Amino acid sequence: MSKESISVFDIFKIGIGPSSSHTLGPWRAAQRFISTIKGKGLDKVQSVRVLLYGSLAKTGRGHGTDVAVLLGLCGEDPVTFDVNALTPRVESITENRKIKLNGEKEITFDPKADVVFLYDESLPFHPNAVTFLCSFTDGNEIAETYYSIGGGFVVKEGEAEGDGKFIHLPYPIEKAEYLQAACEKTGLGIAQVVMENEKAWRSEEETKQGVLGIWGAMRDCIYRGAHIGGELPGGLNVTRRSNDLNKTLTQGKPYNNFDEWLAVIRSGGESFKYTLDWVSCFALAVNEENAAFGRVVTAPTNGAAGVVPAVLLYYIVFCDGNDNDKIINFLLTASEIGSIFKKGATLSAAMGGCQAEIGVSSSMAAGALTEALGGSVEQCLMAAEIAMEHHLGLTCDPVGGLVQVPCIERNTMGAIKAITAAQLALQSNHANALISLDDVVNTMWHTALDMNHKYKETAEGGLALQLPISLSEC
Repeated sequence: MSKESISVFDIFKIGIGPSSSHTLGPWRAAQRFISTIKGKGLDKVQSVRVLLYGSLAKTGRGHGTDVAVLLGLCGEDPVTFDVNALTPRVESITENRKIKLNGEKEITFDPKADVVFLYDESLPFHPNAVTFLCSFTDGNEIAETYYSIGGGFVVKEGEAEGDGKFIHLPYPIEKAEYLQAACEKTGLGIAQVVMENEKAWRSEEETKQGVLGIWGAMRDCIYRGAHIGGELPGGLNVTRRSNDLNKTLTQGKPYNNFDEWLAVIRSGGESFKYTLDWVSCFALAVNEENAAFGRVVTAPTNGAAGVVPAVLLYYIVFCDGNDNDKIINFLLTASEIGSIFKKGATLSAAMGGCQAEIGVSSSMAAGALTEALGGSVEQCLMAAEIAMEHHLGLTCDPVGGLVQVPCIERNTMGAIKAITAAQLALQSNHANALISLDDVVNTMWHTALDMNHKYKETAEGGLALQLPISLSEC
């Protein structure tokens, strides 16, 4: 794995569902390609074609890869683009067979012909590959290939992973043992060590405000998702459940905003069943929004976007965590654990199966919750290890190529496992642990290498074969 400096804002990115690697990554790749052709003369562009390879082709329709590419070519940004305008914009491009590159240069473009799904071709560097082809009126042509390597991270062909991302940090952390050593050396907790590193990018106050902005996006997503019913798009006719669960649990008690909603939730008590139902509701809400092309936060991916917010909201509601500094520390700790997995293994389900998504997110949440509840650094890392240990080998087998079945429910399970892992670590002597977090990261990576490609986000194996629905139907 390459060395790179990863910020909290690299692990947590605001974007649009349903997939960080198949939606956000290709969207960012298209934006980068637009920057290239702008430098060569946007007014001279004659035609553009897009080639999708490997996993981007096989599950691209269900994940909205074609939609993401179109919006990226239009110059739209997933952080700010109005999700309500998504369908009308794509329908307009398709019907008129015209696209306005970067919102400036209109060319003929037929998505049905100019976005090509190469189902049987894969490029060697990574299964998630997209090539952009552009011809100019002066006869010149260019081609650029990008790889969406998981969690919204994108690498251009010819770049090393992490190119341009390395800066000198006071506490460079490539492995969990380095993180533990930094904490021992300084006497700081994990969140404080992470904050010291973040100062290499920006001021502490800017980081705090940015992290609270991340939490704000998570919070809004949970609240929105828990109040929308109906079916999810894509052809599977999956019914959204968080809204009905929310209605059952709140029992008709009135509220008008998020804070009032939390007060209603707290008024219901803290029984195990009640708490468990709410954690499930929180996670379902996020990933139902994700599946419906809503705005979510990669944590560390879109497919696993519900785990960290669900556990954080559990901490806020049921564990006296409703404090800005506590929320910031939770997310800083979670981000560092996510970065360790990215550096030592992968965040890409196309490379490592769902262990790279739900497994990593559960590990992030477990470690963060443990520190938030007063656990030592060693217990925090132990909780992160426990959570991943019980996700090793988890396959990525989305039915119809959609991030719905089994993906949405897996977020609830990842959240519950994270809470259980935290409790186990808090009640354990870390000195008795036989497996370290670095051991489990290494094991996850080798498991990924050994895993059959059918179980790596191709919709060619596992549960994806249990329903008679083709990729073209989604």
